[in-house]
Amino acid sequence: MSVLIKDAVIVSQDEKRRIFKGSIYIEDGIIKEISEKGLAIEADFKISGNGKVVLPGLINTHTHIPMTLFRGYGDDMALEDWLKKRIWPAEARLDRNAVKAGTDLGLLEMILSGTTCYADMYFFEDTIAERTKKAGLRGFLGFSFLDFGTPEYKREELFSRCEDFIKRWINEKLITPVIAPHSSYTCSPETLMKCSELSKKYNLIIHTHCSETQQEIYDVKNRYGVRPLEQFERTGILSNRTLLAHCGWITKGEVKKIAKVGASVSHCPVSNMKLATGGYMPLPELIDEGANVSIGTDGAASNNTLDMFESMKFTALLHKHHRWDPCVAKAQQVLDMATIGGAKALGIDGKIGSIEEGKVADIIVVDFKKAHLTPIHDVVSHLVYAVRSSDVVATIVNGKVLMIDRNVLTLKEDEVLEFAQKEALRITSD
Repeated sequence: MSVLIKDAVIVSQDEKRRIFKGSIYIEDGIIKEISEKGLAIEADFKISGNGKVVLPGLINTHTHIPMTLFRGYGDDMALEDWLKKRIWPAEARLDRNAVKAGTDLGLLEMILSGTTCYADMYFFEDTIAERTKKAGLRGFLGFSFLDFGTPEYKREELFSRCEDFIKRWINEKLITPVIAPHSSYTCSPETLMKCSELSKKYNLIIHTHCSETQQEIYDVKNRYGVRPLEQFERTGILSNRTLLAHCGWITKGEVKKIAKVGASVSHCPVSNMKLATGGYMPLPELIDEGANVSIGTDGAASNNTLDMFESMKFTALLHKHHRWDPCVAKAQQVLDMATIGGAKALGIDGKIGSIEEGKVADIIVVDFKKAHLTPIHDVVSHLVYAVRSSDVVATIVNGKVLMIDRNVLTLKEDEVLEFAQKEALRITSD
C-alpha cells in the first residue's frame, strides 16, 4: 500500500521538533520521502493536506482496553467500593466474547481519536491480540499476573500460559508481548522475581502499576517493610525495560531511582483525578532528572474515554494548577510525552514517535479548518489545548490507512457498537 499526503503542516517531532509545510510519501509501511517542495507521485491513497496538520500517531502507554464495557458503570464511588461492588464482580463474568466486544470498541475509539499504538494490561490477552491485529493497530499487550489468579487462568497456570502467549506473538509486526505483574500489592516477591526472569529471558517490557494510591503505599510497607518502588527494585522488576503506571505517590528519592535505571512512567491524569487518588505524579521533578514520561488514559472504566487529546490537555492543566505555575508542563513537553516519549517507553523510538524518512508510518491527520482551531498562532498549542479527538480525519498505522474522512476501514462501526452494548449488559446485570 502507498499513501501520499500533500501540502500539509507537518509536526515532525524529530530531534529539532521541526514544523513545516510539506508532503509525505509512504510505501510498504515506511516513510519513503518528505519534501517541502511537493511530490508528484502516484499512490493508492491521496490525502489533501489543505488546512490540515500531520503528526505522529498518539501512543497510549497504559490502558485496560476491554474495560470499555464498564464505561460509566459505577461512577462517583470510592475506589474500594467501586472495585468490590462493581468492577471485580463484573470481571468475574468475563469471557472471550465479552473481551472481544470490549476490545473492538476500544480499538474503534482509538482509531477515531488518533491513537495508533497502545500498551495494555488485562486478561484474555490472546483475544486482545487477535482483535488488535485484525483492526490494524499497534499493541504492546501485557499478560497479567495476580497471585489469586485471573478470570482466565488459575494462579498455577499463569507462567506457562504466559510463555505460550509470548511464543505465539513475539514475531508479529503489530503485536508485542509484554510481562504485566499487576502491582506490588497483588503479586508476591516470588511472582515479581519470576516476572523479572521472564522479562530478561525474552527481552520484553514489564508493565505494572506503581504507587497509584496512598493506601497501596501503606499496604506494601506493612506487608513487606518497603515501599512499592523498592519492592520492584529488590525483586528485579525495576530496570530500563520497566513501564510504571501512575506513580502519584512517589518520593523525590524514587524519582532519582527511576531516572537512574532508565525506567519510564505512564502518567494517567484523568483516571487519577476521577478516582480521587490524591497524589500528583511529580512531573517537573521527573523531567528535571531526565526520566522518560509518557501518557496513558487508563481504562475507560475510570476515565471514561480512551481520548489521548483529552489526556494531553489534562496533563498540562493539572500540573500548572497544582504547582501554581503556568510555565509547568509546556505544550511541547506534553506533546513529546504523547508521541516520542511513548515510543521511548516501549523501546521503539527508533521506529515510531516522529515523522522522519526511514521510520515506520504511524501517522494521523488533523483537520484545523474549525472554529475552535482558528486563528492559528501556535500549532503545538492547539494540539494540546484545543484539538478535539473528532478533529482527526485520518489514521495510518504501519503505512496502512485505518481511517480516512472519519470512515473506519478495518472495523464495522455499527456492529461493534451493537455487540459492545449487548455484552456490557450481559456481564453487568445482576
